[in-house]
Amino acid sequence: MRTHYCGQVTAAHLDRIVTLCGWVHRRRDHGGVIFIDLRDREGLAQIVCDPDRPDMFRIAESLRNEFCLKLAGKVRRRPAGTENPNLTSGEIEVLCHDIEILNTSAPPAFQLDDDNLSETVRLTHRVIDLRRPRMQKNLMLRYKAAMAFRRFLDGNGFIDIETPMLTKSTPEGARDYLVPSRVHAGQFFALPQSPQLFKQLLMVAGFDRYYQITKCFRDEDLRADRQPEFTQVDIETSFLDTDGIISLMEKMVRSVFRETLAVDLPDPFPRITYAEAMRRYGSDKPDLRVTLELTEVTDAVKDVAFKVFAGPANSGGRVAALRVPGGAGLTRGEIDEYTRFVGIYGAKGLAYIKVNDAAQPNENGLQSPIVKNLHETALRAILERTAAQSGDLVFFGADKVKVVNDALGALRIKLGHEKGFVTGEAWRPVWVVDFPMFEYDEENKRWAACHHPFTSPKDEHVALLKTDPGACLAKAYDLALNGWEIGGGSIRIHRADIQSAVFDALDIGQEEQRTKFGFLLDALRFGAPPHGGMAFGLDRVVTMMSGAESIRDVIAFPKTQRAQCLLTSAPSAVDEKQLRELHIRLRQTAETPAPDTN
Repeated sequence: MRTHYCGQVTAAHLDRIVTLCGWVHRRRDHGGVIFIDLRDREGLAQIVCDPDRPDMFRIAESLRNEFCLKLAGKVRRRPAGTENPNLTSGEIEVLCHDIEILNTSAPPAFQLDDDNLSETVRLTHRVIDLRRPRMQKNLMLRYKAAMAFRRFLDGNGFIDIETPMLTKSTPEGARDYLVPSRVHAGQFFALPQSPQLFKQLLMVAGFDRYYQITKCFRDEDLRADRQPEFTQVDIETSFLDTDGIISLMEKMVRSVFRETLAVDLPDPFPRITYAEAMRRYGSDKPDLRVTLELTEVTDAVKDVAFKVFAGPANSGGRVAALRVPGGAGLTRGEIDEYTRFVGIYGAKGLAYIKVNDAAQPNENGLQSPIVKNLHETALRAILERTAAQSGDLVFFGADKVKVVNDALGALRIKLGHEKGFVTGEAWRPVWVVDFPMFEYDEENKRWAACHHPFTSPKDEHVALLKTDPGACLAKAYDLALNGWEIGGGSIRIHRADIQSAVFDALDIGQEEQRTKFGFLLDALRFGAPPHGGMAFGLDRVVTMMSGAESIRDVIAFPKTQRAQCLLTSAPSAVDEKQLRELHIRLRQTAETPAPDTN
């Protein structure tokens, strides 16, 4: 029906007759001449309708926004001074000689160029929202990024293999979405949180290099960078060690950014250990664009009179400092605002010291309500370790290790971007390696896997599985970019005896092991090769590439933060007959919640 996309007609097509199809983005009547901005997925073209063709002109007069059209005309250069450098087609216009209305349109719920829309309105009318140029650009970018991943993986010997969507419920860190079986009464499938076990089985089966761009499902609380269903670039390979996988994945990410954005990322990416990341940045996904760092002062304040510091320092907590160069100029109101901010992360307050004269580590040179409770040795150590200068300010976090890391880590990012403590680089990737194998679950009084229970311990730490699980490090690695984790993976356990030892450390008994993971343990007995892999969050990668504020802006039909689809009103009640077929009876519960407005 058409010869060209609107956004692809350029000066190269001057004097040619083109046929275009699209939607009326805007109609302007300039006293006898009607201009139409016709829009399709590639952009806009300006159409000129002169009254010397009465039949065509009458149709042009009847047009309204979002009418679907087919039109034909001659490409000509725009009059001097009217060019639009923001459009690919900005040098030309199409002098129309024929219009066909393919379909009319009801008035849309909002104008497509309205930037002040609530997300509720946008998601309720998602079809119209997806017509907006920004959303069209985002989804086209997503397609380009996905294809760049596929091209690299295909070029490096990986094959795309599908894994089941209906599978067995296994503990992988979040709640499963369950699917009742009609045929097997009282039994359930689970939607996969990831293809983890199946991709390991594919390695045992000898497929060597696997990938899949696939949906994963987790029933967890949502936020800007989470969805109940999300898309993962899932990768697994045999006969590569940690360095080999990191090297290959780094090449892939560099290739994807070059193809998709024409951006050259650093070569190589820096690597830091998990312990170093937490010590310096308070985060295992540090934003290296921010130049501020945390400084450890726990040991320096163990014997001070200030109990807010001494308490955590002597009971396994952490006391850390965050130096803000020139920060002595912060107002009391700004400090109060930062204090409220760290409260979000569980901090009970935000101690600080203004450094008026760094040569005097006492009340004469330092200004703060806490200085009188800190002896000069401690103050001198704080100034030396933070390298604080006159005119600086030092913030402190003192609490449980997690609270200090979360609070000061977030404050570091906020201060860095608000006050300009950034490198100016657009992209700062970093590998984080040597993660802990386990973390202690205080509520259930047992060890839990930091990544998942199929991650291999470092070779020299295998014995610690029985003697000291908390000291055991994993062959795990994450890739962070600008403060977001975009991918994570590990070397997997390929020996049944080590897998059983890990299950033992997690207090998963023999019977539970057989019930939940018997098929994996059996497979590992048949010459399972050393293998490992990684998974990248496609939604997150594209969100960063597009500059969007939420992954919902790069997903065609996303859910809200309450896991609802406002377009289709899902989830919804189902017919009683369907429930009977599934052998399900609903209990009487509280009143159905009001529709989502988030």
